[in-house]
Amino acid sequence: MLTASKLEKIIELEDSLRSQYQAQLDAKSAEIDLGIKKQQEQQATIEKQLAQLTAISAEGTVNKRADQLNRELNHRCEKLEDEVVTQKKRIKSLQKDLAADRAEIKALKQYDAATMKKNLDAGKKKLAEKTSANGMLQKTASKAKAENIKLQQKVKELEAQLAALEPEEDKEEDKEESAAA
Repeated sequence: MLTASKLEKIIELEDSLRSQYQAQLDAKSAEIDLGIKKQQEQQATIEKQLAQLTAISAEGTVNKRADQLNRELNHRCEKLEDEVVTQKKRIKSLQKDLAADRAEIKALKQYDAATMKKNLDAGKKKLAEKTSANGMLQKTASKAKAENIKLQQKVKELEAQLAALEPEEDKEEDKEESAAA
């Protein structure tokens, strides 16, 4: 029975302690519940911030990649601009070469084989015509010279005959003048 009385005393002690400290226990229990609630809110805030940091980190990685791509594209753009300038210079030199080649082709077209052959044939034909005309003129000139020589000989003969006749006429005139005088 000792134990029953001890047990009763313990229960009474517990009841008295409970009545003394119940308000404190309730306050501490409320504080613990409030602390747990705050801890859960903080945990939720931490998880939210972690998600934001992860998103920002991913965005930062994307931004870094975008910046890198931007730099690469700017570098490529500069290279392409340099290449465009080089190509423009090359185009200008090629245009000059093309103009020179066109002038050369134009000059060479003047010496076109078919046209030159046609002109050569026409020239040969004209030369043949002129040669034959020249031959005819030479024959005519030769005939005219021969006739001229014959006529000159005839004139000389006639002059000689005239000269021979004139002294006789002079003598006859002298005789007639002397007889008339």
